[in-house]
Amino acid sequence: MRKRLMYFLYVCMLMVFSGCGYNVMQANEEAVKAAWGDVEAAYQRRNDLIPNLVEVVKAYAKHERETFIAVTEARAKVGTVKMSKDMLDNPNAFAQFQEAQSAMSSALSRLMVVVERYPDLKANQNFQDLQHQLEGTENRINVARTRYNQTVATFNTSVRIFPNNITNSILLHLKPKEPFKAEAGAEKAPKVKF
Repeated sequence: MRKRLMYFLYVCMLMVFSGCGYNVMQANEEAVKAAWGDVEAAYQRRNDLIPNLVEVVKAYAKHERETFIAVTEARAKVGTVKMSKDMLDNPNAFAQFQEAQSAMSSALSRLMVVVERYPDLKANQNFQDLQHQLEGTENRINVARTRYNQTVATFNTSVRIFPNNITNSILLHLKPKEPFKAEAGAEKAPKVKF
């Protein structure tokens, strides 16, 4: 009789824990961390390319000092924000990271305006190669951010739905992750003047 009771309790516990979502939430959190690693790698690639791009442009446009200073300062600011998986649970650190990356994007946009002023530079093969790599990197960043947001949505849903939310509140205490958000003013179409 005691053996049957133990077997019954074992089966009941197995059924309860298999439906509690513990493993699903753990897997989803690991997916968020992996997607974040892809975002970090894409941003690192951009940071590695920028000094080369700046040096090539500098050679052609020596008097555009302000733009180069802005790019250099933006890159330095990005370097001060430590990228880590810990920032996924800290909305303030995440916002700081996103702000630094926005400043970098803005500085790169100004650099591209400088390039437009120098047709010889646009024809330079080294610059063209770097520009293509930078464009590819920006696309990779966008893809990585999109994938990250998708995994965050899956994770956040998994910690909020029943019965996972009960398991989370009792055992795991996982917090929803922050997705990337559009930059301020992104809802307005840019004005194009010819």
